[in-house]
Amino acid sequence: MPGYGDSPAAEMMASAQDRVAFLDHVLQELGMQRPVLVSPSMSGRFALPFLLARGDRLAGFVPIAPVGTKDYTAEQYQQVQTPTLILYGDRDTRLGPQALQSLRHLPKHRVAVMPDAGHACYLDKPEDFHWALLGFLRQLK
Repeated sequence: MPGYGDSPAAEMMASAQDRVAFLDHVLQELGMQRPVLVSPSMSGRFALPFLLARGDRLAGFVPIAPVGTKDYTAEQYQQVQTPTLILYGDRDTRLGPQALQSLRHLPKHRVAVMPDAGHACYLDKPEDFHWALLGFLRQLK
């Protein structure tokens, strides 16, 4: 993601609209139509505004304890019709439950809590994570 890790600074991604446009451009360049967007942690700054603005372009959404969930209202989340699998590890006592408080307002959501996993539940329990993800993907149309 721009501005994180070893990637260049992201001055051009200051607003949510900029991040939506960036993610939209990436998906277009990759030729992706109706992808499932998997969004762990910091990627929530990109994925959440995209979900709210262009959720109809997604076949599904998988937030994994994303940051930024409190930036939006229950009413905004209630407008989204994208099927969603909310995932987090039960040892993530901060971001996971915090994200759930906001994301539970998405009308078409289900929740999977990974036992004995922390914030990066997909690294702590990769098999459990993949089973939950594959189960969700199978139920999408």
